[in-house]
Amino acid sequence: MTIDAEIPLYPSSTNFTRLSAVLRLINLKALNDWIDKSFTELLQLLKEMLPQSNTLLDRMCDAKKILCPMGMKYEDIHACLNDCILYRKEFAELRSCPKCGLSRYKIKDGDKENIDEVTKHDPPSKVVWYLPIIPRFKCMFANPTDAKNLRWHADERKCDGLVRHPANYVQWKNINKQFPTFGNESRNLRLGLASDGMNPYGNLSTNHSSRPVLLVIYNLPPSLCMKRKYMMLSMMISGPRQLGNDIDVYLKVVMG
Repeated sequence: MTIDAEIPLYPSSTNFTRLSAVLRLINLKALNDWIDKSFTELLQLLKEMLPQSNTLLDRMCDAKKILCPMGMKYEDIHACLNDCILYRKEFAELRSCPKCGLSRYKIKDGDKENIDEVTKHDPPSKVVWYLPIIPRFKCMFANPTDAKNLRWHADERKCDGLVRHPANYVQWKNINKQFPTFGNESRNLRLGLASDGMNPYGNLSTNHSSRPVLLVIYNLPPSLCMKRKYMMLSMMISGPRQLGNDIDVYLKVVMG
């Protein structure tokens, strides 16, 4: 990534490097929902239009490769098939659930006689993908404008007794009274959590469920807080059945 940030887009270019050009184009792709095929065609056209010695990449897959070092890491966490526990912290080394006894790893019929024969090289029964939120918040609010917007609810919100923002609700004020140290710092993040299950296969005969867990930043003004840019995917829970109250097991990861 460091090398790409230093390579000019073409010899006389002073405004764009290879990396900055790809970042701007990828941003346009995301904002306008371009498919990979059309984006590749755009890259190929731009490469032909630019001076012959330009360094612009002409395929979407190559553009992704130079952006990979900038991406945020994620964690894949093994889970009990019955949603009893997550195999982390004190359960990290277990090979079966201490509550229901199910194996942590998949056992094919007749392949293994007991759980003791299952190894960590076998595929897990269930996996949850967690995207750590702190690094993402740091990247998001490295932008001075976004950082300033975090204080909107305290500095610019209109207070006329009407409910215009979550900060006008009694619950918001109660949190400030109960946790005055937290409430006195307007930059502290107030997050809303939303989750709903969906069947990715569109087949009503199967109970398989994929459940994204989204975070919404309520510090921001109403015109921004529900924008896609500020809605953060923090976890994806996928399994063979719908979740009920067992979702609490997974939300402990998001809550720290």
